[in-house]
Amino acid sequence: MAKNVIINGATYNSVPLVRIPQTDGGTAEFYDTSDATAEAQHTLTGKKTYGASGAINGSMANNGDTSGTIATKTGTVTIPEGYTTGGSVGLAEAQKNLLVAGNIKSGVTLLGVSGSSMVLDTTISSGGATASNIMNGYKAFVNGAQVTGNATVPTVSQDTSTKVLTIS
Repeated sequence: MAKNVIINGATYNSVPLVRIPQTDGGTAEFYDTSDATAEAQHTLTGKKTYGASGAINGSMANNGDTSGTIATKTGTVTIPEGYTTGGSVGLAEAQKNLLVAGNIKSGVTLLGVSGSSMVLDTTISSGGATASNIMNGYKAFVNGAQVTGNATVPTVSQDTSTKVLTIS
C-alpha cells in the first residue's frame, strides 16, 4: 500500500517507500506498513517484524520436526500450534505388519490391501469352531488362534434300485 507524502509543500502521490540519505553515506529506508496484518503469533519467537503499529516481537513457537505414528483405529497425532519444519505421520509398524491379505476378509480392501481370507463363524454350538468343523487341509482362525481342519467330506451313495441315499 502506498501513501501520499508532502515534503517542503510538494505532494507526492502513492509513495510506497521513502529513502533518505544519511550523513555517513548510507541510506535510511522507510516503508509504508499501514496495511500490515502480521501479529506476534505470526512471527517466530526471538524474531522481530514491523507492522502498522510499529515493532512486533514474535511469539510463535518453533516446533521443529513434528512426527508421529497411529497405532489404533481411533488414534490421532496432535500437531502443536506454531511453526514446524515438516515431518510425517503414519501407521505404526506393528499395525502395518498386520495388513496382509490373509488377515482381511475376502472382498474387502483395507488401506489398499485386498483381503483373501474366508471368514469362519466361530459360534458353532457353544464352544466355537474346532478342527473337526473345518475341512481337512483348510485353515481358519478361531478366537485368534490358527486351526487346521481335519474334517473329511462325507461320501454319499445311492442304491440304484431302491434310490436310498447312504452317507458315510
